[in-house]
Amino acid sequence: MLQHRLLEIAIAEFAAKGLEGASTRGIAAAAGTAMSSITYHYGGKEGLYLAAADYIALQLGEEMAPAFPENALLEALTPDDARSRIHAIVRQFIEAMSGEKSTAASLFIMREQMAPTEAFERIYGGLMGKMLETLCELVCTATGRDDRDTARIVVITLIGQVIVLRASRATVLKLLKRATIDAAATATLAARIAANTDAILDRLIAERQDIS
Repeated sequence: MLQHRLLEIAIAEFAAKGLEGASTRGIAAAAGTAMSSITYHYGGKEGLYLAAADYIALQLGEEMAPAFPENALLEALTPDDARSRIHAIVRQFIEAMSGEKSTAASLFIMREQMAPTEAFERIYGGLMGKMLETLCELVCTATGRDDRDTARIVVITLIGQVIVLRASRATVLKLLKRATIDAAATATLAARIAANTDAILDRLIAERQDIS
């Protein structure tokens, strides 16, 4: 589909050059369409940039959807259920971050992380924000601690050990002495991150018991 191809090319262009440096003329030519198509559908470069952010948010949603069953009610989960759900979300995130695809989208997001614009709000407003807020609630349930501030810090540590697989990919590959993160490496990393996750949750439970 032409619109999908146009957005994918636009994401790569914006990721490499930023909003100011990207050329809508070059994007249109690479997509095999006229400049007027961008103006008609998106109103110009800024509109295309925001549409690219919406497209990234949609892709992230599709990648993470298996970990978010629609009928799941957080308030009905037991601590063990919540822990299992945390593991499922983190594992799905590992699969998304360790793969080779979406490199351009990752660069786009990293630019927005460093200098947020309305595009970041659109990306965060999709499944990214839902995932993080859901993890916060799950941490509270899994540990029996109704402390959202602590839960948010925990979530930062949980996702940080996964984001490094994409944000610092060259360093990870160099350290692992690998050319790529294959299925075996992904499984090994996932097992270690799962163990780390359990250790963090167990520590929070122990702290709660010490306080009480």
